[in-house]
Amino acid sequence: MPQSRSLVRPRNGKVIAGVCAGLADRFGLGRNTVRLLFVLSCLLPGPQFVIYIVLWIIMPKTDY
Repeated sequence: MPQSRSLVRPRNGKVIAGVCAGLADRFGLGRNTVRLLFVLSCLLPGPQFVIYIVLWIIMPKTDY
């Protein structure tokens, strides 16, 4: 998939909500790489789940 210019959640290829897939598409990274980084970051203290939920709410879905 080509690099997206905006931060959107894809309708296809998502696992839970498409947040990691959307971030990967936006920044030109592999989707599984971003998912792995998110899971590893959850081992550290911080607001990772809150940020994920906020992005889930504010990131629009793609039209295609």
